[in-house]
Amino acid sequence: MTAKKILVIDDDSDIRKLIQTCLEIMGGWQVLTAHSGSEGLILAQSTQPDAILLDVMMPEMDGTVTFQQLQANPLTKHIPVILLTARGRTTDRDLFAELPVLGIISKPFNSQKLASQVAAALATKCGNL
Repeated sequence: MTAKKILVIDDDSDIRKLIQTCLEIMGGWQVLTAHSGSEGLILAQSTQPDAILLDVMMPEMDGTVTFQQLQANPLTKHIPVILLTARGRTTDRDLFAELPVLGIISKPFNSQKLASQVAAALATKCGNL
């Protein structure tokens, strides 16, 4: 069975590495990373990952704009997206909940539970990973 591909788009290199390690070791997935929304859009189009973990707060192109561009592109609009956010205010979370995303994971997250959170979110959309 081929490992599922997960694309992590986050401007923080420490967060990217932590997520990559957690998902590869605990989830058994192949993890690709991008440091910006624009790099993530290119990787999503060229690699067609099974899911994307997308940071909301990034410079230049934030997660909301990146998500809108993913949705506008016929080659990437089918890819499930899970938002990663440090914004804990109710108004922010309500705004994100209105987006057609697969889920929202708050930062800081529990690294030991990250793979199971991602797997649970993806199971509802993608079937059994």
